Amino acid sequence: MQDGALSCMSGEGGRPLDQPQVPFFRKLPTIQTYSCYNPITIFYEAVNLRKARRTYFCSVEEEKVILVDSEDRPLGTMPKMEAHEKAVLHRAFSVFILNDRGEVMLQQRAAHKYHSPLLWANTCCSHQRVGESNIEAGRRRLEEEMGFDTELKELFHFIYKAPFDNGLTEHELDHVLLGHYNGEPSINPDEVHAWKWMKPQDIQSDMKESPEQYTAWFRIIFDRFHQYLTQNNLIHEG
Repeated sequence: MQDGALSCMSGEGGRPLDQPQVPFFRKLPTIQTYSCYNPITIFYEAVNLRKARRTYFCSVEEEKVILVDSEDRPLGTMPKMEAHEKAVLHRAFSVFILNDRGEVMLQQRAAHKYHSPLLWANTCCSHQRVGESNIEAGRRRLEEEMGFDTELKELFHFIYKAPFDNGLTEHELDHVLLGHYNGEPSINPDEVHAWKWMKPQDIQSDMKESPEQYTAWFRIIFDRFHQYLTQNNLIHEG
């Protein structure tokens, strides 16, 4: 859970939990978590607590994105889900990691993601927070999703718009970041289902044959990224 203060109340009539709250939660024998959006709500269910079954509701403020104009000038913030529902232009970043063989680290999104589950994409993507630079945001998310840190540099940025089948739309001014790493990631299963190294030319061929296996934004971004690699002689043959 991120970006917000936690507040809790009992499912039995909405009465506040007895103090102190923290020791109480430590005694819960079984906890299952579920999430929904706008606002995000986390449900804690305790089973066999004093031979009773009770449900507790804990809400946390939804993550916000930075709204921008076409020149990347900030215009304010908006809850992430609302921005995707209204297709409002906002700031984002996409990280690509290369190894010494010129392969790209791809991630397969977790199965429970609210859009594009189990589709392949670049190493990681997300949104900058207020006061956070593009590089700081990229390194933070790389650690959160893939479990490692490395130096990043910004290559370029551009605007794209990609609608999803569930009615949401990504409308982003996307900053594309590049880093190098030769080890194996330690993926966060809440965010990532799987990962693999793949040569850019193989990604390009596979994307033509099976575009449905890749996220909408990755298909757009990869063309620009591949062009950058070609222009800078970063494509390794063989």
